[in-house]
Amino acid sequence: MEAVVEATALEKSYGETVALSGASISVASGEVFALIGPNGAGKTTLVRALTGTTEPDSGTARVLGEAPTAIDRDRLGVLPQEFSPPDRLSARELLSYYAGLYDDARDSDDVLADVGLADAGETWYEDLSGGQQRRVCVGSTLVNDPDVLFLDEPTTGIDPAGRRTVWRLIEDLAAGGTTVVLTTHDMAEAERLADRVGLLADGSVIARGTPDALVREHGGSSRLTVETAAGLEAFADLEHPVERPERGRSRSRNPDDAVVVRDIDPAEIAAVVDFLEDRGLEYTGLTWAEPDLEDVYLELADETELERTDRVGGDSTEESDLSRTGETA
Repeated sequence: MEAVVEATALEKSYGETVALSGASISVASGEVFALIGPNGAGKTTLVRALTGTTEPDSGTARVLGEAPTAIDRDRLGVLPQEFSPPDRLSARELLSYYAGLYDDARDSDDVLADVGLADAGETWYEDLSGGQQRRVCVGSTLVNDPDVLFLDEPTTGIDPAGRRTVWRLIEDLAAGGTTVVLTTHDMAEAERLADRVGLLADGSVIARGTPDALVREHGGSSRLTVETAAGLEAFADLEHPVERPERGRSRSRNPDDAVVVRDIDPAEIAAVVDFLEDRGLEYTGLTWAEPDLEDVYLELADETELERTDRVGGDSTEESDLSRTGETA
């Protein structure tokens, strides 16, 4: 199937700071493709290159078979990470303003309903909550009924109910044939919405695939977190690998007072409980979890950081925050 959105070996530097280093993706018609990765990994720069707002130093970008700067803008919807509409316009007036930029635009009230703000049309933008403001911004990308939609962290600052509204909207758009490229730090969002995911690190796409395939390949094993002050030696004869949870990876409330039992099925949890009780080991909670996209993210991001440390020698002190050059994600 011919790609609707395609980046091939894109390179982009800002002075000595490398934002993109051979980044490549391919997105099919009607697909939702999520870009994930640490701050400074190159997500925003990649979106800008694909939408024609940043000129790459080398490589090629194609959208709908054309260079990004040559596309009929009626066919694109773009939500940047930072977007500040005029405060003293109502939600309806804002959408009507953006609709006026196109020859054949959608009705503003229909768009307000799509983003769950049918009752907020007369409210000034400055009086909306942060989450409502972001939903108006999402709505502004839909007034032209685009064929391809680029969303840079679309649900940042949106409350859980509003987030689900936006998720359902994106799902409906994709079901209707719209191609969606989004960036996100929310792994649940990527796992729910994305047909495929690309993980960026240091300006390169280091892994891509369906969420399930990435979890199978990189997510690791299932785990049972036992909240207990007992040392690892107390689990020496348990027939499973046992370790302390790494900070930032544990689902336990207190990783300093926990152990993780690896490679364990739900049916085996009772045997672990018996093990604890037979040895008089006190515990305050048990949490079983399968690997998910967050585990993939952490595993691959850590591997990339280790490789970078090895390249520069010792502890890496390289600056990964590209905010000074306009790259914030």
